[in-house]
Formats: sequence, structure tokens, C-alpha cells
Amino acid sequence: MIPAEVYEQTLLSLMAPVRPYLDDPRVTEIMINGPDRIYVERAGKVERVDARFDSQDALMSAIRNIAQYVGRPVGPFNSILEGRLPDGSRVEAVLPPSSSDGPSVAIRRFSKEKLTMNKLLEYGSLTQGAFDLLKALVMAKMNIIVAGGTGSGKTSLLNALSSFIPPEDRIVVIEDARELQLQQDHVVQLEARPADSRGRGQVTIRDLFKATLRMRPDRIVVGEIRAGEALELIQAMTSGHGGCLSTVHATYPSDTLAITGPPVRR
Repeated sequence: MIPAEVYEQTLLSLMAPVRPYLDDPRVTEIMINGPDRIYVERAGKVERVDARFDSQDALMSAIRNIAQYVGRPVGPFNSILEGRLPDGSRVEAVLPPSSSDGPSVAIRRFSKEKLTMNKLLEYGSLTQGAFDLLKALVMAKMNIIVAGGTGSGKTSLLNALSSFIPPEDRIVVIEDARELQLQQDHVVQLEARPADSRGRGQVTIRDLFKATLRMRPDRIVVGEIRAGEALELIQAMTSGHGGCLSTVHATYPSDTLAITGPPVRR
């Protein structure tokens, strides 16, 4: 078995064209639209940069190495890769035939400075009253869904909210690709995985959620609700498993409720 350190060094060497942007704390997103069209989001502004991979094969080599690092297959029958880099950056890659113009990659960078509820209070992002209310809700094991659009900070807020969970609670975290970094000691991290090229070995969020209910969780944290796992989560919330935390892509509160059924009319 290849040591993780070797994978990391190989991966970083293959990502050399965008390495300066991986090291730049101001960059929040790196978007690779083929080997020679690379954009970055820096300080909220998207701009095209001069970086480029030598060829499409060079870009594919980097993607395959990411797939090996996170233990996920890629190929004609697995054309979507969800993974992470050694520094925790989230990677989403779409490959041919799903991406007809060649491989496309988006790398979401996370600040090395961890966002906390106290910092949100200091920045004026929430009031003291909102801070106290959210703390009370988490401490009282109320179920909380963080909703918002892409890039709005749902995962960061979920991470910050988790700091209110008492240290003695057993927390089970379920994610597609590991992003959450809870500070408590008694944390079980579970990660979904796609099927291999022969359709074997798939483990979905829904599968993990069902398993979690039998693992004596005090708290269940689901990184993101996307599909049928919403039903299991709602059932858990209404059957004695309080203190669930999760995120969902939604614009309005009514859209958040609609993940479990027909849209609510406004």
C-alpha cells in the first residue's frame, strides 16, 4: 500500500500549474475548464489566469491521482468525482463523456482560519441575540437545517454551530466527501462512496444514515441533504433523535421544507 505522504507529494506535483493558487489564502475557488482555461475566485472576484496544464492527459493524471488519494474510481462509467485534496480543499471533477469538452474541475478552498460563532459575532454577521438563540437551540438538541445558495457558507456555519455541542455527546458525521472538522473528541466520520466500474461497492448517504441510527448517536450531522436521505433524516428528527444538523441548497424557507415533498406555494 502506498503511504499517504507519497500520494500527497505526487498529487501536489501533478497540480503544479495551480499550486500558487492553492497556496494563496485569498483564493476561494479554482475552476479548471480544460488544460488551458483556468479561472480563480479571489476576494469575491472571478478572473482568468495564465496558468495551464501541459495537456489534457496531464490534467487527467492529476484527477486520477486525486481519485486514488480518496479511494474513488474514475472512468467512462464513473465520470463524476467528489473528493478532497490533502489540505482539505473540496474537489468536484466531471470527466468525459459527461463533460463533452474535456475534464472540468472546481476546487473549493477553505480558510485556514477556522470560522467560529464568536468570530461571526465579532464581525457583526449575527447579533448577540441570534448568537444566544442558536446556542440555546443546539444545547437543547433542537434539529437545525442550514439553508442557502452555492458558496453562501452553509458548511462553514454548520462547522461553527457544532462547537456548541457538549463534549460528552457521541456525534456521527455523514458526508459525500469529508469537509466538516468537528473539534469534539467523540466523533465518528462516515463517508459515502460510488460504485466501482462493475457497479459494486456503492455506499450512499442514505445507506450510512440507516446504519447510523443503530450506532447509538447522540447527534447526527449530515454534511448535505440532496435526495432520498431527507426522508430518513426527517424520520429520525421525529422519532427521538434530536440535535440533528444538516445543510441544504435552498433559497427560501419554503424551499427548504420542499425537500421532503411537493414544493410549498408562496
